[in-house]
Amino acid sequence: MQKELPVEQREFLLQRMDCDFVVAGGGLAGTCCAITAARAGIRVALIQDRPVLGGNASSEVRMWVLGATSHMGNNNRWAREGGVTDEILVENMYRNPEGNPILFDALLLEKVICESNITLLLNTAVIQVNKSNADTIESVRAFCSQNETLYDVHAPLFCDATGDGAVGFLAGAAFRMGAEATQEFGEKFAPTQEYGELLGHSIFFYSKDVGKPVKFFPPSFALDDLTKIPKYHKFNAKEHGSYLWWIEYGGRLDTVHDTEKIKWELWRIVYGAWNYIKNSGKFPEAETLTLEWVGAIPGKRESRRFEGDYILRQQDLIEQREHYDAVSFGGWAIDLHPADGIFSEKPSCNQWHSRGVYQIPYRCLYSRNITNLFLAGRIISVSHVAFGSTRVQATCANSAQAVGIASAICAREKLLPADLKEPARMRELQIELMRAGQFIPGLRLNDANDLARDATITASSQLRLARLDPTGPFVTLAQSWAQMLPVGAGRAPRVSFIVNVAQATTLQFELRTSNRPDNFTPDVILGRQTIALEPGENQTVIADFSATIDAPRYVFYCLMKNENVAVQCSEQRVTGILSVANRQNPAVGNFGAQTPAEDIGVESFEFWCPERRPGGRNLAITIDPPLDAFAPANVTNGIARPMNQANAWVAELNDAAPRLILQWDTPQTIARVELSFDTDWDHPMENIFLGHPERAMPFCVKHYRIYDAAGRLLAEQTDNHQTRNTIAFAQPITTTRLEIEIVARHGATPAAIFQAHCYAK
Repeated sequence: MQKELPVEQREFLLQRMDCDFVVAGGGLAGTCCAITAARAGIRVALIQDRPVLGGNASSEVRMWVLGATSHMGNNNRWAREGGVTDEILVENMYRNPEGNPILFDALLLEKVICESNITLLLNTAVIQVNKSNADTIESVRAFCSQNETLYDVHAPLFCDATGDGAVGFLAGAAFRMGAEATQEFGEKFAPTQEYGELLGHSIFFYSKDVGKPVKFFPPSFALDDLTKIPKYHKFNAKEHGSYLWWIEYGGRLDTVHDTEKIKWELWRIVYGAWNYIKNSGKFPEAETLTLEWVGAIPGKRESRRFEGDYILRQQDLIEQREHYDAVSFGGWAIDLHPADGIFSEKPSCNQWHSRGVYQIPYRCLYSRNITNLFLAGRIISVSHVAFGSTRVQATCANSAQAVGIASAICAREKLLPADLKEPARMRELQIELMRAGQFIPGLRLNDANDLARDATITASSQLRLARLDPTGPFVTLAQSWAQMLPVGAGRAPRVSFIVNVAQATTLQFELRTSNRPDNFTPDVILGRQTIALEPGENQTVIADFSATIDAPRYVFYCLMKNENVAVQCSEQRVTGILSVANRQNPAVGNFGAQTPAEDIGVESFEFWCPERRPGGRNLAITIDPPLDAFAPANVTNGIARPMNQANAWVAELNDAAPRLILQWDTPQTIARVELSFDTDWDHPMENIFLGHPERAMPFCVKHYRIYDAAGRLLAEQTDNHQTRNTIAFAQPITTTRLEIEIVARHGATPAAIFQAHCYAK
C-alpha cells in the first residue's frame, strides 16, 4: 500500500533524455525520417502525440498513402517513392493486401521499435521549447498524459514533423499561413480570397453489411437537413472511407486553433449523411448496413508552412525546374480545394498536373532562422500553390527521408542543417540518400566507394526483346492504346501488331515521345502512318516510321482510337516494358486530357495511363531490330528504376539458371552487397482501403544465392519480396568474383536486377 500525506502541490515526474536528433511528430513523414536517421547511425527520439504512428495514414484517420503515382492516373510512370517509404508500402502489401488500417498501424510500430537507435514516446506532445540563444533550440519539453510524465529531450538537432509545426511555432521560426498573392511569386494559379486561402480538414466513416436489417437513430447533434450541403446527392450506400475525402470543412477558420470546432462540424455532417443514407428511403440497399467506424480526429490538410532558404513555387513544379540541391521529388497534381469545402458550390478540388515529376530542393527542408531545426511533412518551405502537390503523404515521407540522412551527416560532422547546402556537402548528402534507396530525378548514384563500379559485369544471358507473344485477349480500340518501348539513339524499330478488323477501315499509327527523355507524357509526335484494313481476324500490321530518335528514351507506338479494330495483348511481362491507353481517371482530375480554360500557368497535354494490376497487359508485338536495352552493365549505372531507359539487367526468359557475374582483376574485400529488384515502381500500393490482388510483384526476385570465386555459397535469400536487399557478411570476404544466381521469381517474368553495389564496410 502507498499512502501520501497532503502537500501544497505536486509536480509530474520529470525525465531528462539526451540523443543526437529529436523528431517531433510520428506521421508517415516523421516515422520515415526517424527510421532513416537511426539506420544512418545516430540516436533518435521520436515524439508522437497520438497512441499510434502514421498520422493521416493511421487507423485514427484512414487516408491512403499516395504520392507521385497518383492512383496511376497521371503520366508519372514508375514514380513510387523509394527508401523506407517504399519498404513500408511493399511490406504492407505483402502482409496486408486487404488494406486493414489496424495492421498498417502495427507495421509502422514494428518498423520503429526494431530500430535500436530510436526511443519512441507515444501519447506525448511537445509543449515547450527551450533555446540556448535566439536562433538555437536546446531542448523540447513534452508531456505524456498516459503516464503523467514530463520529458526534457536534449539534442543538437531537431525536426518538426508535427503537421501544424508546433516546434517551429514555439521556437519562433518564420512561417506563413494562407495563400500568397499572384504577384509575390508570379504564380498564375494562386487562388483569390473568394476561392479561399486554406484547405480544410476531413473525417471519414466506414460502413459494414451485417446481413440483417439495422436501424439507425441519429445523435441530436447530427446535421438535420443534408440539403444544406450542395453536393449532398453524392452520398450513397456504397462509398465510404477514403472515397469521402470531399467531406471537408474549416478552410475559412484557423485550422490550428479551431480544430476542435472543425471536428464537431465534421461529426455533424458525417452523422447527418449516414442518417440520410439509412433513413431517407432512397437507399434500400442500406437496410443491412451499419455504421462501423467514424473518425475521432480529423485528417488535417493545411495550416502553417515554414520558411526555409528557398520557397518552392508553382513554376518549379510545372516547368520541372532543376535544383543543384535536389534531394526528393513530387508528382501529385497541384490539388487545391475551395475553402468552404463541402459547403461550396464549386468542385471539391481543382487538380492540375505537370508533365512529369519535379525535384524538391534541400533548402526547403530547414528553417531559415532557427539554425538547428529541420522541417518535414506538410510544413516544408513551399508556396500555397506548390503545397497543393507536396502535401500528400508519400511525398512528405520521401522528403523526410532526406532530412533523416542530413541529420546523420550533421551529427557526425557537427554541422548545422544549412551547412549542407554547400555544393560539395550537398553531393555527399545526395550520394548517401541514393545509397539508402532514395530516388532523385535527374541524378545517378556515382559512388566512389562502390567496388562494383570497377568490376567487369557479365551474365548468363541478356534479353534482346524481339517479341511479346500473342497469348492475351484482344482489346477493342475504344480508346487509343500505345506500347512503350525503351529505344536507343538512331532509327526507330519496326513494330508489328496483330489486329482483328470488324469492317473496312483505316488505322492510324503514331510514333510519340516526350518533351524530355525522363518524362512519360507522349506529347511529341515523331511520325504518323495510316493503314487501310479489310475485315478479318489475326491480321499483322506494321508500324514503320523513318523517324530518328535523338537520344536513349522511351517511345510510344500508338494505335489511335478506332472501334472497328481490336489489338491482341500478351500475357508476358518484362521489367521496363509497359502499355498505356489514353484513358480517364476522374478521381485525380484526369478526363483524358488536361485542358485549362484560361492561362493559369499549367500546360495542356493528354493522359496515357496503364491499367491497374492485375491488368496492365502489354500488346503482342514483334520488334525489328530487337531491343538491346537490358545489358548487365545497367546494374551499376546509378538508376534503380526505369527512366529514360529500363536501367535493369534482364535475362532471357528461357534462361533456366540466370546469373549475374561481377569479376575483378584483383581480389576485393567486401563487407556487404546491396541489390535492387523490381517491385513494379508503377504500382501505387495504397496502404489501406483499396486492396491489392497480389502480395508480391511478379517481376520481383524471390529466391537467390550469392557465390564467391571458389564457388562457395556466401548468402541465400529464399523468400524475398522487397525492393532492396542488404547482404552484410558476418566477416568481410575477399574474392575476385561474385556470382548472383536467380533461383525463382514471384511470377513468370524474366529475371531482373536493377542495381548491384559492393562495399568494403
